[in-house]
Amino acid sequence: MSAVGSDSSTGGGVKGAGRSAAGSVRRGRRVRMTGAERREQLLDIGRALFAERGFEGTSVEEIAHQAGVSKPVVYEHFGGKEGLYAVVVDREMRVLLDMVTSALTGGHPRELLEQAAFALLDYIEQSTDGFRILVRDSPVAQSTGTFASLISDIATQVEDILGLEFKQRGFDSKLAPMYAQALVGMVALTGQWWLDVRRPKKADVAAHLVNLAWNGLSGLEPRPRLIGHRKA
Repeated sequence: MSAVGSDSSTGGGVKGAGRSAAGSVRRGRRVRMTGAERREQLLDIGRALFAERGFEGTSVEEIAHQAGVSKPVVYEHFGGKEGLYAVVVDREMRVLLDMVTSALTGGHPRELLEQAAFALLDYIEQSTDGFRILVRDSPVAQSTGTFASLISDIATQVEDILGLEFKQRGFDSKLAPMYAQALVGMVALTGQWWLDVRRPKKADVAAHLVNLAWNGLSGLEPRPRLIGHRKA
């Protein structure tokens, strides 16, 4: 009786182990991605590698290896490293432009400058990899846009603000595009520096940038303050 019970117990144990093993196999199988999911995975991996190693230092082999796929899969989705890089850069440029455009919500002209400075610093803080990619040169820069062209696009957003301010103050509004380039370029270059040092804190960087832009060297405030609602 006990022997029968023992056999029954053993049989039950084997069945349970079989079910457990089958579950482990199912869990161990690689989940098949849709084409869209695979594309996003490759973009995420490529973005991280391009930020860390640059365009030249990144290979299709490494992208494929980290994605757990063969090289032809990368070529199938993007035609090669250049195509993947172009999509990454285009996405980052659109994200940054959208952030700047949506940040310019109005108010005093000085507050608008604060908003533009915060938008770029926010992007640097939130999308560090993307910013590192945008400020690097690459063989496909001509087709995807350079950092200089991106700065020009952002400056266009600021140009109208300066033009109106110049007109009200009796200045030549035709000079607004040049001043817009100078202001945005100043913020962008400072942002490149701040990307690595991260000091002082973001709000202080924005305040000092606007202090220089608004007052000029001859009228700098010793302790600049932000006038907008954002304080950090």
